[in-house]
Formats: sequence, C-alpha cells, structure tokens
Amino acid sequence: MPFCPSCGKRIRAVLEGPDCPRCGAAALEGSQYCPACGQDLTAPPPPSLASPEPKPPSGFSLTLLDESAEVVGRFDLNDGETSIGRDGADLEFSDDVFMSPLHTKLTVFEDKVRVRDLGSRNGTWLFIGKPYRLEDGDRVLIGSQVLEFRRLGYPGPNPPERDATRRMGSLVPSADIASLTQLRADGSARDTIHLSPGRNVQLGRESGDCSFNYDPSMSGLHAEIRSEDADFVVADLGSRNGVAISVRGTQELVENARILVGDKMLRLERKR
Repeated sequence: MPFCPSCGKRIRAVLEGPDCPRCGAAALEGSQYCPACGQDLTAPPPPSLASPEPKPPSGFSLTLLDESAEVVGRFDLNDGETSIGRDGADLEFSDDVFMSPLHTKLTVFEDKVRVRDLGSRNGTWLFIGKPYRLEDGDRVLIGSQVLEFRRLGYPGPNPPERDATRRMGSLVPSADIASLTQLRADGSARDTIHLSPGRNVQLGRESGDCSFNYDPSMSGLHAEIRSEDADFVVADLGSRNGVAISVRGTQELVENARILVGDKMLRLERKR
C-alpha cells in the first residue's frame, strides 16, 4: 500500500517500514499497528507464517544406483519424514514416468528407517536379502514380472463314491492350496502358477518349471517358490536383478536395503 490511509503521505517515500504479515501493506517504521488492517506489528508471527525449524541430519543416506549397480547419486536423510515422488516431494525425480507425484515416504526415528508407500500406482518394492515367507496378497517382482500370491485354502474331504469306482486323474502333485498369478500392466490376470504342498517351483528366463523367455531383465534361473509345510517361501537363486516384495503398511529398512520407487533403485546406507 503506497499511501497512508490516515494522512495520505507516500509511505515508502518517507520511511521504509515493515510489511504487514496479514495484508502485506507497508507501514511507517516504528509503527505498532498496520495502517490498513490494524494488525499488531509487534506481535510474533503466527505459526503458519513462521519459518519451520530445519530438521536435524540423520546418520543415513540414500544412494541412487544405475542398471549396473553403480552409484550415480547420493541424498542425505534428515530425522523425520522424507517424501519421494515425481512432483512436490522432498526428493523429486521429475523425469520418472513410473513414479507417482507423491510415491513413498521414509521416516527416520530413533536411529531406525521405515518405508511406507503412499498409495502409488506402481507400488514401492523392497528387495529381499534372504528367503521370504509369502503372505496372502503379497506381490512379488521377478525380472519385470509382477506376480500376486493368494492362499486358496485346503479342499474338503471327498466323499466315497457310492459304487466304489475310482476317479481318473493325476494324484501328484496333491491339491493346490495357493497360487501365483501374473499381472499385466493394467492389473488384469494372465497366467497362473498353482502351488501345492511338497512341490517347489522354479522360475527363470531360460529354465525352470515356469519360464519367461520374453523377459530380458530376468536371469536364466531367477527364483524359487519353496514349499515349507503349508507355507511358501520365495528365494532368490543368485539372479542379477534380485527379487522384490511390494511394501504393505510400514516396513523397517536395514542397512544396505534396496528399494525400487518408480524406475529408480535406491539403497539405504549408514553414513560413516
């Protein structure tokens, strides 16, 4: 506001005073109240206008890896929350079309780092360092294939036939109690791998019980689904690109854990 509403003088031409935090009008130096809206200029600014205190640095950093697992970037993490996304995030990758605007969140608290997906379209993937016990609804990334694990339950007992005639058909493997379904990019189902007790299933590009010869990101023999009693465990068979599980809820990250956010591979490191 260039003129004083009381006397009509050009305020900026007379004295350079503070701007009102409420309306932005200029005021005479030393004035207690804004001449335009009456705001008390000596009062502390409201919390929404005060500058936020900087977050203290943590002992962790994220390294960005290329396709050869070489470090091409490094980002220090502060205590508290750090969002990762394509637009408007603390750690922004505007060139990544597979990354949602706000994709995932890392939280550093009490010397621990936790990751949580923010409802992104493509999910946040945590690579396993040891065999992982699958739970109903888990999604597994093997090469570029997304497979969804589902429990089917145990079939009920077959009642005896009235005339004692046996049914034809394979007795091995036994009844299927779980499945892995291949998902297309639009989320629709394609092929299904049936899982039964006592049967291990290997997956790869060139060999295994189920092969994906059209997937160049999958190793020749990539992963195995192992039967352990009524449970199933996925294990990496020394593949080049690893095996990842989609993050559900909040999960703690250990040192050197790798996460895939969009098409960016990030590794958690402790600063030395």
